[in-house]
Amino acid sequence: MPERWDQAGFRVRVDTFLAGFLAEEAGHLVAVDEALRPVAGQLRAAAAHGKRLRAAFCYWGWRAAGQPDNDALLRAAASMELVHAAAVVHDDLIDDSPLRHHAPTAHVALRAAVAGRPGARAAARSLAMLVGDHLMALAGQLLATSGLPAAYLARARPVWSELARELIAGECLEILSTGAPPDTDRSLKVVRYKTAKYTVEQPLLIGGLLAGAAPGLRAGLRAYGLPLGEAFQLRDDLLGLFGESGTTGKAGLDDIRGHRPTTLLARAWEAACPAQRAELAALLGRRDLDESDLHTVRQLLRELKAPGQVEELIAARVKEAVGSLGGLGMPAAAHRALTDLARTATDRPY
Repeated sequence: MPERWDQAGFRVRVDTFLAGFLAEEAGHLVAVDEALRPVAGQLRAAAAHGKRLRAAFCYWGWRAAGQPDNDALLRAAASMELVHAAAVVHDDLIDDSPLRHHAPTAHVALRAAVAGRPGARAAARSLAMLVGDHLMALAGQLLATSGLPAAYLARARPVWSELARELIAGECLEILSTGAPPDTDRSLKVVRYKTAKYTVEQPLLIGGLLAGAAPGLRAGLRAYGLPLGEAFQLRDDLLGLFGESGTTGKAGLDDIRGHRPTTLLARAWEAACPAQRAELAALLGRRDLDESDLHTVRQLLRELKAPGQVEELIAARVKEAVGSLGGLGMPAAAHRALTDLARTATDRPY
């Protein structure tokens, strides 16, 4: 029987390290000027939550190549969480989302720092943008100073560059597609580049490359990572609309108000008759929607069987991902952990 991975313990290790790392960085900011304290606070808050899935995938990419647990790798894996924190701050800013983890998002929280000044709202948004930029810079710094040998880091550098480029490309694609008629192919492309690749595939590959994974193993990690990352985001889209805000920590109508290009909405649109499309079109993009509108949208999407279709997409991708692990010759502990992570990432009830 392979060793049992302690997911909760791993999360505590990552949380503890990131809290110390960001507290030190926040201290450097406040040392520049006391006025930067609210910015420093948001730097720490942005990375204070999460399941630490991206760090876990990086860790198990390393372990899949036969390397043992060590603290330098943990620090490198934690850098994936700073990438995610940066992406979240920027995404909330772009979407003008008010809540994340039951708390005000960075651009909302920072309004207090500039309250009463001309252009306060724009100033708070600018501060949040800079918090996100700094988090991304810190992610690169943390990877480079993790303590892993320079030769190991050099192996992973091309995928790190790919991660940054494709994350930005995906965010741009979402902006360019927002407000357009829903389209499944377009929405799946946004899913792939905005979230799927940097959530699973690229952290896995970075961990594998740091460990010196052979080409066959790297191909297997890609074959596992991409469909699983897509399944993760498809689940997130379902939770965004059908999850309860008390559980998700986010506003349930964000995707409808923002007329975002989700696969859930695309499947509903493609299945709708003209009258149903007109009903849906009358709701998309409206900022004044309330709970009764949320009920209407949910009921309409259920009538069109869109949630069930997305569930089928998720199940097919999870099956593809887990099936790709066979025959890769990875240690049994890594195979088991990656199988468990596939469920952890996508089996989230709403």
